[in-house]
Amino acid sequence: MNHNTQLQIKELPPVGSQIYLMGICGTGMAALAGLLTELGYNVRGSDSAAYPPMSLVLERLGIDVTIGYTPENLKNPEGSLPALIIIGNVIRADNPEAQAAVSSGVPYISFPQAIELFFLKDRNPLVVAGTHGKTTTSTMLVSALDAGCSLDPGFMIGGMLQGYDAGFNKGSRPWFVLEGDEYDTAFFDKGPKFMHYRPFGAILTSIEFDHADIFQDIEAVKRAFRGFTSIIHPEGVLVACSQWPAVREVCNSASSRVVWYGDSPSDDWQLKDVKVHHAGTTFQARRHGTLVCQVDIPFPGMHNALNALAVLALGTELGLEPEDLARGLSMCRGVKRRQEVRGEPGGITVIDDFAHHPSAVKVTIEALKAKYDNRRLIVVFEPRTNTSRRSVFQERYSRAFDRADMVIVRSVPDPEKAPEGDRFSSEKLAQDISARGIDARCLPDATAILETLLEIAEKGDVIAIFSNGAFEGLHQRLLEGLAQLHQQKL
Repeated sequence: MNHNTQLQIKELPPVGSQIYLMGICGTGMAALAGLLTELGYNVRGSDSAAYPPMSLVLERLGIDVTIGYTPENLKNPEGSLPALIIIGNVIRADNPEAQAAVSSGVPYISFPQAIELFFLKDRNPLVVAGTHGKTTTSTMLVSALDAGCSLDPGFMIGGMLQGYDAGFNKGSRPWFVLEGDEYDTAFFDKGPKFMHYRPFGAILTSIEFDHADIFQDIEAVKRAFRGFTSIIHPEGVLVACSQWPAVREVCNSASSRVVWYGDSPSDDWQLKDVKVHHAGTTFQARRHGTLVCQVDIPFPGMHNALNALAVLALGTELGLEPEDLARGLSMCRGVKRRQEVRGEPGGITVIDDFAHHPSAVKVTIEALKAKYDNRRLIVVFEPRTNTSRRSVFQERYSRAFDRADMVIVRSVPDPEKAPEGDRFSSEKLAQDISARGIDARCLPDATAILETLLEIAEKGDVIAIFSNGAFEGLHQRLLEGLAQLHQQKL
């Protein structure tokens, strides 16, 4: 196979021609499909399955999606091949449709290459990278630039922004906001996605071990981030969180100026007087010890205050007014699946969250307990990611749920996707959490979890469901079941 795809792209296909996306229903790929449609291309694609919210986005855009991968999919009903094929990183080299694409003679590129080639020319990319907080921080940055500074930034974010009903926008020059993922690019390009994004300004939120399926250890993770810091434009700026030792280490490779943020007096940008309340979080932003402004965000938690401070620091260092940025931050409506309240039937709050890494689980639970003080917090956890299916964080997960009042862990879905001998045990996690004095249980699937929740849930409870997938429709099924129970009590 010839995987030197960039040499195949001498110029972009003419507007109006057909572009085919393999893995089109992924969050990023569906957003890319939307952006290409905005540019005037005829987009279609394939995937193994389609489910909301991205399936609804594609349907709204009128984009044809074929379920299942076969070589025949590449040709349109008239029998013609597309002008360009974009292959998502979910596609493996042994996929029959991918093999047909590679041998078809049609140029093919990866998702990050497509972003670079179609959308970053003559733009100043602002890239948010880090193990945690990329999606939320990117969303805050969009709101600060758009609602606060009226700049209409382009953006590509791995989530559905509330208020935009999409994770993408072509926008206007010069700014283009990108969520910079360290995960590998494609089966023909094993480098991190963010190496294609040519950052002018960047935020580095955190670095710790993750993605055990592609990184051997923390040193491999740090090598990836060193590459990222080395490609930032020399006239740009890197805003980095001082609280992570690995971040301090990799920033030695930065090709740009580095500005530090955190809660230490030595930081360039410092948090002060952080207060978490029922409506969100307030804090003072200080620069070199001098008060810049008061910030009020509608999201709970110290981690979200740090994310907002990073946005304020980046925008200010790029020459924007901090008061405008702070106003935009206060107007940010967040992103779906990040502490998203899905409903409150019968006085029971149901929250959808993406958290899966033990650090993210821990800070999210802490933020929810601060916001919903004096209410019982029931956490439902599905270990579904490539990393959480493995045993690497087995022990760390047991401490991540300490602030929860009750924990329900789903049995690992598709455990065979992790190597034998390196598989996570939901049963052991429930036992370990119970040993720490918290009511915890392991249940086999969403149906069993639903039945249990409908039996035990009481008015005033907060039920937070942590999963990176559809979780067998648990969220909607729970909302409907709770609403039905409430009606029966009236």
